[in-house]
Amino acid sequence: MSTATHSWKGVDLAAAEHDRDDSGPPDARDRFYGLLPDLVAADPRVAVVLAEIGAAHLDPEKVAPVRDRVVNLGIREQLLISTAGGLALTGLRPIVHTFAPFLLERPFEQVKLDLGHQDVGAVLVSAGGSYGWPAGGETHFGQRDVALLDTLSGWTVHVPGHADEAEQMLRDAVARDDRIYLRLDGDSNAQPRSVDGRMSMLRTGSRGTVVAVGPMADRTLAAVEGLDVTVLYTSTVRPFDADTLRRTLGTPDVVLVEPYLRDTSTAEVSRALGGIRHRTLGLGVGPDELRRYGTREQHDVAHGLDVAGIRRSVTAFLHP
Repeated sequence: MSTATHSWKGVDLAAAEHDRDDSGPPDARDRFYGLLPDLVAADPRVAVVLAEIGAAHLDPEKVAPVRDRVVNLGIREQLLISTAGGLALTGLRPIVHTFAPFLLERPFEQVKLDLGHQDVGAVLVSAGGSYGWPAGGETHFGQRDVALLDTLSGWTVHVPGHADEAEQMLRDAVARDDRIYLRLDGDSNAQPRSVDGRMSMLRTGSRGTVVAVGPMADRTLAAVEGLDVTVLYTSTVRPFDADTLRRTLGTPDVVLVEPYLRDTSTAEVSRALGGIRHRTLGLGVGPDELRRYGTREQHDVAHGLDVAGIRRSVTAFLHP
């Protein structure tokens, strides 16, 4: 599985992880690591809990004065969440970080019981998005995260589309006491947008509504260029902003473009439009395992989340 000769449904999937283009928008994960020591120093409630991932990216000089509240447990993800629950019970505000499958899938019972059942808060911050590090393979892919949290109550879920959005959401989260999931992705829009928890209108149209989530905004706008559709943007998906969707609805055809598991929010749209006859199309990461590493861009193509793929799906749905 290490050569470019492998393919999946006609998509060439190379093995090597692609290099990040540092000339683009700032990386949210780098911003997160830079902020952590300052957040701990500024608030005696804040503690950081790591499971090895990210520890090497923290500035040791900035961590030194607050090292008693920066804990690296090694690769023990169940303990990661249980420790966060214990810290929260003492009145601290834990920030917990690792890749999404290690943060939510592997320790799901601890997320359910040590945070949810005990009714304590924490800020869970993931890395890698759905396939932000393709060389890591299936063990590091995190497309199931939001759908998994939907089986629990009391979670706020943020999916920022830019590092500036992620920073504001993180600062707001540490000042609260509830359970918050902040999903960091290597993809980014060119510019930050509103993070007030409401959907914002990027353009108006009469043939349907397209909801772009987080880092999907720029490519969605490019994909629907020339199409007569409304485009809404949101970086907070739970709670779902049903009011704005209903208020701005024209033709009751809704397309969701989400950077994680396909159809994760289609039930939210159905609840939001209860009593209104409507059609919904969910776009996102498909359930099939590709079994090839490739690049992030190649995975986008395979799942139909590139500009051309989104345009094909939206056009076929709105103009059958």
